[in-house]
Amino acid sequence: MTPAIIFAEGPEVKRSNVSCYNFADDAIYLFVVNHPEHNSQVEIFHFVRDDHSLVHLKTIQHELLHSVNDIVALGVESFYATNDHYFTNELLKTLVETLLLQPWTNVVYYSPEEVKVVSEGYYFANGVNISPDKRHVYVVDLLDHNVHVLERKEDNALVQVKAVAVGSLCDNVEVDAVTGDLWLGCHPNAMKVLRFDPTDPPGSEVIQIKNIHSDQPVVTHVYEDDGNVIMGSSVAATYGKKLLIGTVFHKTLCCDLE
Repeated sequence: MTPAIIFAEGPEVKRSNVSCYNFADDAIYLFVVNHPEHNSQVEIFHFVRDDHSLVHLKTIQHELLHSVNDIVALGVESFYATNDHYFTNELLKTLVETLLLQPWTNVVYYSPEEVKVVSEGYYFANGVNISPDKRHVYVVDLLDHNVHVLERKEDNALVQVKAVAVGSLCDNVEVDAVTGDLWLGCHPNAMKVLRFDPTDPPGSEVIQIKNIHSDQPVVTHVYEDDGNVIMGSSVAATYGKKLLIGTVFHKTLCCDLE
């Protein structure tokens, strides 16, 4: 899980390095997924430029936000969120969902005025992000090895356009604000992540998808490691000519793209 960050600079607001929404207050907000005592909630902070501090503004809880994995911010208090489980009970999550492996998870739209399920039918809805033009949303289904492309409607509903196979268990998705390329942190072997053993560490993998809206998206394995360098990659993002790879429980790796 990764925080969704939206930046306001003049008339344009950006989520991480992706253009996201327009604000009038020229402020920076940080959206963070939090799980105190196995409950899901979203924390909203205001970033104070003068002293580089965070001021907590609001905690958001809702019955539809019951197992939040990732979020993408749309406005000061609005976002899309993925639920990666159907049940809230930890035993049912572990036993029933693991054994049955059914497409029961979903994507929720939240705003102070409306909260609703906008897309469902995922085995494990994980990372979520938005295109630079804000017309499409990308949802990673960890267990079916696909990235789903969804079209946004005026009422914030999401309609499936297509699914792109990636051949790996992808975790989080970042979007290049200039090219629109998708960058995914992936797990080559999920069991090694779940049963972490430093003597047989989980590997890491980064996948890039170019031209995802075309008839022939280009899926490229940009980085692969058996766990000796970095273990359990969960997110990858570009910054200039650098590639930053984050992990579930290990360090961060900075790579040169050229």
